[in-house]
Amino acid sequence: MEAMMRWAATVAATLHVVGVLGFGVALEGYAMLQHPVALLGAIGVPRAQGFNLLALLLPGAVSVALAVQLLRTLPEAASRWSRVAAQMLLLAGLAFVAMGLLPLDTADIDGPASRLHAGVWMLWIVAFVPGTLLLGAGCWRLPGWKVVAWACLGAGLGVLLGALVLPGLLPAALAQRLAFLSWAVWLALLPWWLPRGRGRR
Repeated sequence: MEAMMRWAATVAATLHVVGVLGFGVALEGYAMLQHPVALLGAIGVPRAQGFNLLALLLPGAVSVALAVQLLRTLPEAASRWSRVAAQMLLLAGLAFVAMGLLPLDTADIDGPASRLHAGVWMLWIVAFVPGTLLLGAGCWRLPGWKVVAWACLGAGLGVLLGALVLPGLLPAALAQRLAFLSWAVWLALLPWWLPRGRGRR
């Protein structure tokens, strides 16, 4: 089961990155440094359903499974806050899935569909950033968990910078891609670094 999770997470993260790049190149008039990632899956955009499935729904579902594995793997010595953090990562995964289920509507950018998409994007941020930072801090002193702590702290800071800090300093589309890339690297690597055979059963 652990081996399956490791490979599923690596494939899912790769699908996300390749999906953002590939569908972006294939969409006429789409500029990577000008247009948001969500435009690739927006209502009425060619191949939007394929993008939402491959780049958002499947990777998001795998991140939900990873959060469940985290909850099962955390040792008895882990703090309550570490378990809360893993639950926040579960919520973040569900929000990532919802981004694929609730696409933007380019015909009504301020309409209900677009507001829902913006809402789940923000939910992903406010769940993932504190979830990873709390988990990183909580795992720091657990034997065998320091690499996990580094991975979570790095991903949390990367998403924080890309989603909330750098958009005022860099093109917003580039900053957003930094946030997504930080998440994808975390998803691809974390299962490989989780200690094996520990935690509550």
